[in-house]
Amino acid sequence: MPGLSEFSLIKYYFEKISTPRSDVLLGIGDDCAIVQAEINQQIAISVDTLVEGIHFLPNADPESLGHKSLAVSLSDLAAMGAKPAWFTLALTLPEVKEPWLAAFAEGLATLAKQHQIALIGGDTTRGPLSITIQVNGFVEPEQALRRDGACLGDNIYVSDTVGDAGAGLKLKQNQLKVQQGKQQQEAFLQQRLDKPTPKIELGRALHGIANSAIDISDGLAADLSHILEKSHVGANIELEALPISSALTDIVSKEQAEQLALYAGDDYELCFTVPLEKQDELKKVKGIYTKIGTITNEPRKVVFYRDGQKVELTGKGYEHFSVED
Repeated sequence: MPGLSEFSLIKYYFEKISTPRSDVLLGIGDDCAIVQAEINQQIAISVDTLVEGIHFLPNADPESLGHKSLAVSLSDLAAMGAKPAWFTLALTLPEVKEPWLAAFAEGLATLAKQHQIALIGGDTTRGPLSITIQVNGFVEPEQALRRDGACLGDNIYVSDTVGDAGAGLKLKQNQLKVQQGKQQQEAFLQQRLDKPTPKIELGRALHGIANSAIDISDGLAADLSHILEKSHVGANIELEALPISSALTDIVSKEQAEQLALYAGDDYELCFTVPLEKQDELKKVKGIYTKIGTITNEPRKVVFYRDGQKVELTGKGYEHFSVED
């Protein structure tokens, strides 16, 4: 289909993939979308931009990129305990490649359908490849999970495992080598990087249980520090408790796995804190999550322990515009 205009591109590749929702009164095809907010619900809004060469490698698989572009924004809704509703897409393309667009749209549509979130509009333009998605979701009044609610004595939890995506990136960059017979582990780590799973259900289940939450995009240590800063508290972390997959420890040393778990990004898991009186309620919540430490009263101070002894660690999570980027 040569010579696609902006409007025919949107209609052909994206209008048909939008998930039907009764609260979308007017979707793609006009100057604005019109949606109907649910009664007695607040709206959570987040926006993320992924830029080629910064957030994903050149020649990234377009189907996986479509999935990840939406997943990273859905992860923000998960961290707030919000239910996905609508999203918009702004896509900047150096040129129109129809096979690329078809695969990208497929990855996007599959995840959108899974979470019943509707594409309601957006924009396309020419330029270096970048993808901006804004998501909107519903959350009950006063129930949103926030970064500023952690309290002294809270237990700190992390969902699933961390460090896998960081290892997946190092594999793509040829900074890690996989030994013969470890192809299954490599595939798992690559999948964790390319197709993260936003923890929407877990975030929703933590209403009334967790005091605070954040999604892990820039590394566990860096993102936990945002909770500590906003809540004016500190943390003790048990390094042996870090949830690290067997696939990761099969290809790197324990020390490397620990560094990746703390400082690598792109996991899109949840880190959350729960008071002692809510521990029994937490046990009823479905999902995989691990206690890694406790909240202390020393603002912004993180103390790491190994075998009961304090240890000094150096490292940091991903930072945009850092001098080392």
